[in-house]
Amino acid sequence: MRRRTGITILALLVLAAAAWSATQLSVQVRRGKLRARPSFLGKVVADVPYGTRVTVLEEKGAWSRVRDDAGHSGWIHTSALTEKKLELAAGDRDAATGASGEELALAGKGFNAAVEAEFRDENPDLDFTWVDRMEQFTVTPEEALAFLREGGVKGGEQ
Repeated sequence: MRRRTGITILALLVLAAAAWSATQLSVQVRRGKLRARPSFLGKVVADVPYGTRVTVLEEKGAWSRVRDDAGHSGWIHTSALTEKKLELAAGDRDAATGASGEELALAGKGFNAAVEAEFRDENPDLDFTWVDRMEQFTVTPEEALAFLREGGVKGGEQ
């Protein structure tokens, strides 16, 4: 009986240590998207706002499966997370709310509004009409998946 009690206590201590050591991160984009699977084409199951603390449950490549305090769980790209504890604070000016997903993606490629302006200045003969028009297009994950399936592209779903 004593041995069984000792094993039970040891198991509880191990579980407590695992829970205590769980990685806590903050969402650093205006609105993080929790997805059903680790892909930008995965169905969005919940939105998490800037500053939300999440617990990492699992990692797969550049994706983390997380859960917030409200009980929402799903996959989010790790570029949308930070180890810093972020807080919105009221003051006499608007609080910076972080970068959007598009801004993070472009920054990862070294592209931003300043780089674009410089490129346009260096190439005054280029016509950006269609580029500007394409930037206004939006494609839902469902539309992207349908496009991949129609084209016979493999690997669009994980």
